[in-house]
Amino acid sequence: MNHAIHIHKVTKTFGKKTVLKDIDLSISAGQIYGLIGPSGSGKTTLIKIIVGMDTPSKGDVQVLNTRIPNLKALQNIGYMAQSDALYPELTGAENMAFFASLFKLRKHEQKERIAYAANLVDLSSHLSKKVGTYSGGMKRRLSLAIALIHDPQILILDEPTVGIDPELRLSIWNELIRLKDEGKTILVTTHVMDEAEKCDYLSMVRDGMILTSGPLQH
Repeated sequence: MNHAIHIHKVTKTFGKKTVLKDIDLSISAGQIYGLIGPSGSGKTTLIKIIVGMDTPSKGDVQVLNTRIPNLKALQNIGYMAQSDALYPELTGAENMAFFASLFKLRKHEQKERIAYAANLVDLSSHLSKKVGTYSGGMKRRLSLAIALIHDPQILILDEPTVGIDPELRLSIWNELIRLKDEGKTILVTTHVMDEAEKCDYLSMVRDGMILTSGPLQH
């Protein structure tokens, strides 16, 4: 099977505290994979290790057959953190243009991708406003747009719809399902069970361990 993300025996410790313990995880290409579990269970730490923002104390992580951390691999990953990493003194459009410039996109591609992502999260009419004036929900929407801006092969989204109204949340999930149908791989953490039901495969995380994994019907 073609695995977009492969995690083998990953353990993470901070001092004497073990945050992740012997995590084994394989995520197939073209799949929406959900991590569910309470706050503090280790989901965000695992996400950060997958994108290379942190390194495991033990174990191995590969994304698209490339060992992580790897700077080049980030060209194929769209990452939305749990906390918004935005520049409040810049406008929404300037934030998107800045992040688009970090990827190998031509000028016309940048323009097209910014328009697509802003429209998806219903921010097109707010792009000229400074992000410091945005509500919390608008900042979450902008962070999601930025994760999508370079048309990545893999999307890693840490609680992407927190603070987003139900109608827009449904629209975003419809787009995630469409992207999956195009062959994208999407890893999402969520506390919301109706979102978990939209995933193809789920792992339940608690106390730094995967308690169980399986397809949705299980």
